[in-house]
Amino acid sequence: MAKILIVDDEKNIREIIRKYALFEGYECIESDNGMSAIETFEKNDVDLIIMDAMMPELDGFSASAKIRENSNVPIIMLSARGEEYDKIHGFELGIDDYVVKPFSPKELMMRVKAILSRVNKNANMESFEYAGLSINFMSRVVCVDGERVQFSPKEYDLLFYMVKNANIALSRERLITEIWGYDFDGDERTLDTHIKLIRKRLGAYSQLIVTLRGVGYRFETYGN
Repeated sequence: MAKILIVDDEKNIREIIRKYALFEGYECIESDNGMSAIETFEKNDVDLIIMDAMMPELDGFSASAKIRENSNVPIIMLSARGEEYDKIHGFELGIDDYVVKPFSPKELMMRVKAILSRVNKNANMESFEYAGLSINFMSRVVCVDGERVQFSPKEYDLLFYMVKNANIALSRERLITEIWGYDFDGDERTLDTHIKLIRKRLGAYSQLIVTLRGVGYRFETYGN
């Protein structure tokens, strides 16, 4: 089963998450601050990280940014702050999910399962090419006119899903359900922010993502 790194300076929070994760069959390791989390991650083969935002020595945002320099491992951020700014900041750093405290351990495990399921599914995909845009789903590599472009894990998942469903109108509700994989407790602006970031990274091929007013988006290869 997958190995999860639980990072939180509150021991009782780590114990609760560990209890439910072990029940689901996951292997768990722990850290109590951002600095030790980075060291622990570098020494272990981790499949997913559950990271608290506010911690001593190094906060969760900074630790996630450091990990993102060399890895696309899924990260779920825990925080007592639920402001939109904090969520968007986390997504821009490349986290996969943002959970506001207090949270349901059962729901957290559902989110863990959904993320790991998507990662495993994407690992079995092949590739896509359109003009100067090249996508390798197995290695999660995207190249624009020969240059490799980096995306956050959530952006990869969203882009891959739209590409695999090219020329199909995808509602915001469908995209949120398929990519987040649970009852989304945020608003549609989170999805729109991810789309905006993906378009920016695609550069000249940003027009392939077409906005359907009042509906959602479509990755369109015909007519381009």
